[in-house]
Amino acid sequence: MPNPFFQFKKFTVYHDKCAMKVGTDGVLLGAWASVENARRILDIGTGTGLIALMLAQRSDASVVGVDIDEAAVEQARENIERSEWKNRIVVEHKDVRDLSGEKYGLFDVIVSNPPYFTEAVYCPDKQRNTARHMDSLPFDELLQAVDRLLAEEGCFSVILPSGVAPDFIANALHYRLYLCRQTFVHTKPEAVPKRVLMAFSRMASECKTEHLVVELARHEYSPEYIALTRDFYLSM
Repeated sequence: MPNPFFQFKKFTVYHDKCAMKVGTDGVLLGAWASVENARRILDIGTGTGLIALMLAQRSDASVVGVDIDEAAVEQARENIERSEWKNRIVVEHKDVRDLSGEKYGLFDVIVSNPPYFTEAVYCPDKQRNTARHMDSLPFDELLQAVDRLLAEEGCFSVILPSGVAPDFIANALHYRLYLCRQTFVHTKPEAVPKRVLMAFSRMASECKTEHLVVELARHEYSPEYIALTRDFYLSM
């Protein structure tokens, strides 16, 4: 039986009710996203609540997580209720496409580990399909929501497969969201990056580009990866 929870240094995340389990993508985004001077944070597609918990640990901000999966929302609320930041995190069963700035206000930081699968073949698990496939939240509609809810001096951070990143960056320009920082994630030193962490702001500026290697060899993590995740992983 797979372990129903993942233990971090300061909190525990149960993921047995969620289609998408705790994974490296979420941990990377939660550790990498800028939270400097953040007062209000929005986590789009919060799932287990992992990223919301990580950002609460890294800041003094209030955090709102939204998800369209009712079971995920229930589990995220349970995970947050067991944490020391339960008074600063709220999880709502909402579609971000229905959120308005007039009702919810604007956010200094918005993060998302969005669905990105586009293949025509779906697995039998409807919940997993919703979590994985772009059909549930196309990139253009995600960016529309970010444009509507991001404060003028705010920052939007996302993690995506490197292959779809160029189209996402081009699409973001239509909403006056400019790439200001990106980190290509390599599983090994010689590997082609499979993921890229990206940050967007409303002010056009020179983009800072970095590379992050996860493992130097099997189970030998790079110093950069250890530095990024040491506040969360028990073994770091």
